[in-house]
Amino acid sequence: MNRKTLVLPAVIGLLAPVLAACGSTDGGSSDGDAIVVGTTDRFTASKDAPAPLDPAYAYDVGTWNILRQTVQTLMVQPRGEGEPVPEAAEKCGFTDAGNERYACTLRSGLKFANGDSVTASDVKYSIDRARSIKADSGVFALLSTIDTVETQGDREVIFHLKTADATFPYKLSTPVAGIVDPDDYAKDKLRDGFAVDGSGPYTFHAETKGDELVRAVFTKNPRYKGALQVNNDKVELVSFDDADAMGQAIEKGDIDLMTRSMSPEQIHRLSRDSGGDIDLVEMSGLEIRYLAFNTDAPTVKSKAVRQAMAQIINRGELVSKVYGSQAEPLYSLVPASITGHSNSFFNKYGDPSVPKAKALLARAGITTPVKLTLHYTTDHYGPATKQEFELLRKQLNDSGLFDVSIQGAPWSTFRPAEQKGEYDVYGMGWFPDFPDADNFLAPFLDKDNFLGSPYANSRIRNELIPQSRREADRLSAEGSLTAIQDIVANDVPVIPLWQGKQYVATNSDVTGTAYALNSSSTLQLWELGRGVSG
Repeated sequence: MNRKTLVLPAVIGLLAPVLAACGSTDGGSSDGDAIVVGTTDRFTASKDAPAPLDPAYAYDVGTWNILRQTVQTLMVQPRGEGEPVPEAAEKCGFTDAGNERYACTLRSGLKFANGDSVTASDVKYSIDRARSIKADSGVFALLSTIDTVETQGDREVIFHLKTADATFPYKLSTPVAGIVDPDDYAKDKLRDGFAVDGSGPYTFHAETKGDELVRAVFTKNPRYKGALQVNNDKVELVSFDDADAMGQAIEKGDIDLMTRSMSPEQIHRLSRDSGGDIDLVEMSGLEIRYLAFNTDAPTVKSKAVRQAMAQIINRGELVSKVYGSQAEPLYSLVPASITGHSNSFFNKYGDPSVPKAKALLARAGITTPVKLTLHYTTDHYGPATKQEFELLRKQLNDSGLFDVSIQGAPWSTFRPAEQKGEYDVYGMGWFPDFPDADNFLAPFLDKDNFLGSPYANSRIRNELIPQSRREADRLSAEGSLTAIQDIVANDVPVIPLWQGKQYVATNSDVTGTAYALNSSSTLQLWELGRGVSG
């Protein structure tokens, strides 16, 4: 194998219909040996988050990557790019011209892994449960356009929407819309701990140490019936403390593949080296990083302070010094490859300029230097996060307009503190729920948003987001999407920083690695196998 493999999204998109047509679990590793995958994602059941793997609560890329292997959804996103296709459903579609009534027919003979039949009433139960629990993770907001869920017999489910939502099929492909067994998941209470049950391609067993999941064991589900072809009998996902430990494990042969998050140095070394048994696969990605603000906090309540920061931060320097070719500067919440993207921050602020930032603060009567703390998570977005925030601190402090300190915390502490509004300024990443501009805007700006942000713009919420969702042709939504991005650049509830590529590294006898991740960073373990690829 070549040391570096480049996966082109256009090719993946062409292959996507083949995936939808498979519809069986035939195949798999002949010897039954588990394929072992490494990750630095951490899975903790804490007092603040006792139910990390409940579909009604989970809302980060790591926990979703567990749920996507085990809990089936009506729709599924294809291998690479493209519209979602039926999964637990045999067919789904809008039944009216206004995109307000969406009907699905379940596949015949669907069963949970325990043998219980999957019926339309289970789908309704699961969706209504997530909507009524309203977990503080904010994941229920993905289902906010649903008015009522109706069933007709055992196989027909009809969603009546409050307003037109062309993105609704995508939302039915996310784990919050996963189908759960009422016998395992109480109607009004989250399921604590690490147990997961469903009708997906794998069953799940958690190996824990204290309050942490350290190894997730996925075993091929013989009762699975859906769109995915499962190419192995067992996969184990092992959580490592850091990228160095994960790298050592693949070099020793303890794991077969490593995913997020590798360090920039690891990626550079694997990309540069030739020969050997470890192959680096580079894929286009839609991951973004940004600074977020508690706009009610006294230090950043003035828009001028946030605008001045946007005027000073040098994204080009940040990317080149920390991430190199592995990332690109981003001037909007919407990545450059997504329909509806606009370089709104560059259009408003242009190149970094201390004089312009100084003028912004002076006009607002802000005394300088402005004292701030930038908060970041030490273990969720990769080992380069600290270096990134050290450079952000330097850029802001070198302007003479800010007196910035930085403070890191593990994700298990960081995320609850952010949700409670304890941080004035903090760094976050976003792996999209689905590849549409709506999912890079509404989760941050709509009511019940993912960040719990106090920022609210009535035009965005009441006019522009609903307007954009009425357009089934996403090119037709560009006007409203651009208007949202321009408002964000002016009000600065967030500052987008960069968008990144995604990588996996693997031993040469593992096949299917080109499809191990899709563009939304979904881990597709069913694609992996052993042997010589054809």
